[in-house]
Amino acid sequence: MSTIDRWVGTKEAASVSGYTPIYIRYLIRQNRVEARRVGNAWLVNLDSLLAHKAKMESLGKLKHNPWRKDLQTGGQGGGQDAE
Repeated sequence: MSTIDRWVGTKEAASVSGYTPIYIRYLIRQNRVEARRVGNAWLVNLDSLLAHKAKMESLGKLKHNPWRKDLQTGGQGGGQDAE
């Protein structure tokens, strides 16, 4: 992949990644992909999205584990003892 940042709208990101635009917006809200708000539209960094997809594919069934180490530093499952 090139080192140039590629920014695309959620519809184009969906067609490239195979995710739905709704799921891409979810990833944006969860800060799992790099994105910028321009007016009413979100621009997604395509390299960031494809890196996220590759990571999820490499995790296989472990991607559903809320206790995996990459989430314990602030993501889902990171603050379960804080109550």
